[in-house]
Amino acid sequence: MKIVVTGTRGIPGIQGGIETHCEELYPLIADKQHEIIVVRRPDYAIDHTVKTYRQVTIKDIKVVRNKYLEAFLHTFLAVLYARRIGADIVHIHAVGPALMTPIARMLGTKVVVTHHGPDYNREKWGNLAKWILRTGEKAGIHYANHIIVIAEHIRQMILHKYPSKKNITLIHNGVKAISQTPGTDFIQGLGLTEYNYILAVGRLVKEKGFDKLVEVFKQLSSPSLKLVIVGSADHQDSYVQKLKEACRDEKNICLAGFVKGEKLAELYAYARLFVLPSTHEGLPIALLEAMSYGTPILASDIPANKEIGLPDECYFKSGDFTDMQQTLEKRIESIQTERITYNLSAYNWPYIALRTKKIYDSLIV
Repeated sequence: MKIVVTGTRGIPGIQGGIETHCEELYPLIADKQHEIIVVRRPDYAIDHTVKTYRQVTIKDIKVVRNKYLEAFLHTFLAVLYARRIGADIVHIHAVGPALMTPIARMLGTKVVVTHHGPDYNREKWGNLAKWILRTGEKAGIHYANHIIVIAEHIRQMILHKYPSKKNITLIHNGVKAISQTPGTDFIQGLGLTEYNYILAVGRLVKEKGFDKLVEVFKQLSSPSLKLVIVGSADHQDSYVQKLKEACRDEKNICLAGFVKGEKLAELYAYARLFVLPSTHEGLPIALLEAMSYGTPILASDIPANKEIGLPDECYFKSGDFTDMQQTLEKRIESIQTERITYNLSAYNWPYIALRTKKIYDSLIV
């Protein structure tokens, strides 16, 4: 069968939770019975010459880069492409792109929608954008042949809104097993030493809460400790400019940009503490990645983070600046070089791939 994947910026090596999800998942599904084609937005590609990745075909479809329209337009074009090549299934990721589910169905393809979280709750969107995203969610839920959710809190939210829906399956995000301890060349190049920095990872958008983390960090009583924020922005908006300005003259704050692979592994492995101050998440892969390296955690107490099931001392009240500050101080004081063994058995990519493949097989009989 032929499966076209859309709703993602693409693979490989492209920033984002959905992008990491697709990069890890689809090579494990691709085989002689399952031809996988990921439709990519070429403006985000690190290497345009890469047209296959671990048995996955990459199809570039260019659209105008626009904060509000590019995901919808790209998904529409991907659906038309899927029809043109005779795809059996279109797999749409995220609620915005799911707006195209009815069109894909009318064109004769089966549709799987993966719900990565209520994107209409993101702080960056205005009222019209939020309405469109809610409409996308509704279209996906009503018209998809099968719906995958990446977290239990999302499943419960959908069942509350649409209690009659039966074609919903919970399949978590995953994380790769760590095979070896990384070196330290990259962190040394950034002027960092082992276990003497706080790490945050994510796209530079308001809901990640990095501006609040910077404010809190500046008030810490640990003059030698550093803060490293890994990630970049798709669009240079006012939030990004303010964040960069807040960090400009701070010698102990490093905006490292987008980092992947072995370099990111070093940052995870030798961080004193990983902090995720988000106000919105689906099931954060960055948090799972930090846990895979045994890094101590501090995260906001939003449902997505609480679902991971960390001890109470690993959470602070979301939106509460004072609680974040006090909890961060306590965590820093109580941790030096300790690494923690977390139970990540529920987040196994091969098992996730197997379950996803079974859903595809159930639709084509």
